[in-house]
Amino acid sequence: MAPSHALRCCKRALNWIPVLFINLVVGWSYYAYVVELCVYTIPNNAERISYLVIFHIFFTMFIWSYWKTIWSKPAGPSTAFGLPRAEKELYEREERAEMQQEILKKVARNLPVYTRTAGGAIRYCDHCQVVKPDRCHHCSTCEMCVLKMDHHCPWVNNCVGFSNYKYFVLFLAYASLYCAVICATVIQYFLKFWTKKLPDTHAKFHILFLFFVAAMFFISILSLFSYHLWLVGKNRTTIEAFRAPVFTNGPDKNGFSLGFRRNGAEVFGDQAKYWIFPVFSSLGDGNSFVTRLVHIDPERANSVLQQNGKSLVDGETKPSVLGNNIQHTADDNKDKINGGQLVAVTMESDP
Repeated sequence: MAPSHALRCCKRALNWIPVLFINLVVGWSYYAYVVELCVYTIPNNAERISYLVIFHIFFTMFIWSYWKTIWSKPAGPSTAFGLPRAEKELYEREERAEMQQEILKKVARNLPVYTRTAGGAIRYCDHCQVVKPDRCHHCSTCEMCVLKMDHHCPWVNNCVGFSNYKYFVLFLAYASLYCAVICATVIQYFLKFWTKKLPDTHAKFHILFLFFVAAMFFISILSLFSYHLWLVGKNRTTIEAFRAPVFTNGPDKNGFSLGFRRNGAEVFGDQAKYWIFPVFSSLGDGNSFVTRLVHIDPERANSVLQQNGKSLVDGETKPSVLGNNIQHTADDNKDKINGGQLVAVTMESDP
């Protein structure tokens, strides 16, 4: 028992090495830029002051968003997704997998859960003993189920998910801008040192190396930032990009996509004044998400609606409130796609 605990503590300590490395690089870059470039190399006071002001704006936003990503605790499922005591005892006593699924199905009827395993079963975490909300996954490193889990990032030693995904995207954005500012302002002095138009001083090494490091990080971070912007626009997580979420009607990689504008609002919020700041403004609670059921024939759509306590009659929408205070509304828009009918059913949270 003691060795296992000691190994776990060692593993947790080692997990901070990538974070320590990033902070050491950022700390050195701050010293190289402020002291070696601005204090010792730039002769013009106006240029020096303007560089320092611009640099510190992006440095502050970069560090703010980075540390918010690190220290934001991953959000776990609501207690409503845990099995009630009676069902939990039945589940633990039951050895047959099919009967365990029946127990989970009974519990899931009262929850806003619409995704399934690849085999069509209710998604249940034996470690956390909860029915997994849509887009929730268990992280073996964090040892918990994480709402809207995107991935576990070693560079922040944290799970990137519902509680900090906005901070993570902003961290990538400001890290790219931070590197871009360094490259844009250092390059003229880099060239002067490289062509020996400036005398060899202790600043030379720092400025040459600063430009190379900033350029290298800029290219790598920009590519990652572009990828996550694409994910935001599609309303997908990294996990969903590699493995499409499975709904009752089968896999659908666009199951959570609501259009570019609404997809962006889910991450950044609906108030533009908060978009550029690492403060929480994402929509929803992470336990349930607006979704859509596509490529369902009309009879199948009506059965889904009836199961949810709704019906479509003469274009009327009848809402009903299910578990966890989620209101579902049916959209009766029907379009012809590939010679068949497409019935879109959207499920929306209460305002």
